[in-house]
Amino acid sequence: MLEAFILITILCGFFGTIFKKNLVMKIMSMDVMSTGVVAYYVWVASRTGFFTPILVGEVNDNTKYADPVPQAVILTAIVIGFSIQALMLVGVMKLGKNNPTLESSEIEKNNTP
Repeated sequence: MLEAFILITILCGFFGTIFKKNLVMKIMSMDVMSTGVVAYYVWVASRTGFFTPILVGEVNDNTKYADPVPQAVILTAIVIGFSIQALMLVGVMKLGKNNPTLESSEIEKNNTP
């Protein structure tokens, strides 16, 4: 069931990126898609176990631990995604100074020679 919600989140972001005309909405859709991808990787990393691999006291061989490597990679992906989103929003702000609208079709019409 969780897989279905994650897939729906990714698809909503993907279709929002394609079908929305407003540039800010496109950026937000890309953020929703990125969140779905991050959730998918966290879900895959937690399939093997739910406990953190920190050994304290008695060690039980039957305990299944979550793999910490995908979690570290995902933390890096979140930071990179945030910086890319901020950079895109700055680009939209620069476009907004020169154009009265943020609709992509209107910007293309105004800037076509």
